[in-house]
Amino acid sequence: MSEPKSTGKLTAESRNISASSLKDRLSKLTVTPINPVAALHANVNFVPSHIPRKRRLQMLAVAGWSVMIVITTVVFLLLCSIPPLWPFLAIYLVWARCFDDSPEHGGRLSPWFRSIRYWKYFADYYPASFLKEADLPADRPYVFGYHPHGIIGMGALATFATEGNANLPTIPAPYSQGPKATGFSTAFPGIKPHLLTLTTNFNMPFYRDILLALGVCSVSKQSCSNILKAGPGSAITIVVGGAAESLSARPGTADLTLRRRLGFIKLAIQHGADLVPVFSFGENDIYEQMPNEKGTTVYALQRKFQSVFGFTLPLFHGRGLLNYNLGLMPYRRRIVAVIGKPIHVEQCDKPDIEAVVRVQKMYIEELTRIWNTYKDEFAKARLQELNIID
Repeated sequence: MSEPKSTGKLTAESRNISASSLKDRLSKLTVTPINPVAALHANVNFVPSHIPRKRRLQMLAVAGWSVMIVITTVVFLLLCSIPPLWPFLAIYLVWARCFDDSPEHGGRLSPWFRSIRYWKYFADYYPASFLKEADLPADRPYVFGYHPHGIIGMGALATFATEGNANLPTIPAPYSQGPKATGFSTAFPGIKPHLLTLTTNFNMPFYRDILLALGVCSVSKQSCSNILKAGPGSAITIVVGGAAESLSARPGTADLTLRRRLGFIKLAIQHGADLVPVFSFGENDIYEQMPNEKGTTVYALQRKFQSVFGFTLPLFHGRGLLNYNLGLMPYRRRIVAVIGKPIHVEQCDKPDIEAVVRVQKMYIEELTRIWNTYKDEFAKARLQELNIID
């Protein structure tokens, strides 16, 4: 039986189908943005044109600090382009590298510089504040342990290296002690705080002098000992988790690298310094971080970088100067550092491991108590509970 031959002509029905199909394809093209700038504009949440002057100043203060290393480097290079200044710059570099031991001996803390209005705008941006749970007598040294590290540790800077002014939200009784500000010296008279950072930060011209004026010092063992030996009221703040913990910093989480960190406990025992746990609610919330779970190539590369250079580079993002969801500035999210009750330790020059572990257990218990007490007030949007991962 032979098949019917095709005439090659379109029927009325097939014409209707073809016309309908073409119409659908054209409609899809009209809703797909052809201009990439238009597509970007559709995904970026831009800042309105009318923003209060105070909020703009807050944003500029945080933006300035976020790129302060770049600013000071550019200023130094510009000065290097002026030949008459070469002798002075050479003297400065030789003095900074060979003779100035301030990073290892308590810095050059300037109460005036810590209190300038710039830091008020910086703290009010988030806003950053702290809650004081107990008085700290100025008759002994102190070691503050700050948790978590976050991406950069903006809350640690606002609380322990400036006297910025940010109101604290109301706390339920019996923990309410009224509104406080991030003016550490006012809340803890007689205590001289020193936030500690990597020694390499003091190799950068001009930036090192800003850090020293804020009372920031090197985190080296010798630096810690020199500060604690300075006498009663001397205090150091160590961001205990370090670079390793920054890789776990994500909004809604509280993963702490702590169990193997015994050095700061031993240091406190050797100098008879009371240990003060500090938990900063919101520190992990001010940046988003790209996925880098253990076992991934990204995580392996970050840890390798850390082993070589002593610090790591989390792949993070935040907001920008002119938008709310694309850039490297931190988000405006509240940071509240709860400064817990001091743990008194007996001085011992050579504490054994059992004594160190015993004090560490007390420290973790106090840190856990802080979390459980305030999590429903300051971590309402948490995705998980406190987790000590290492």
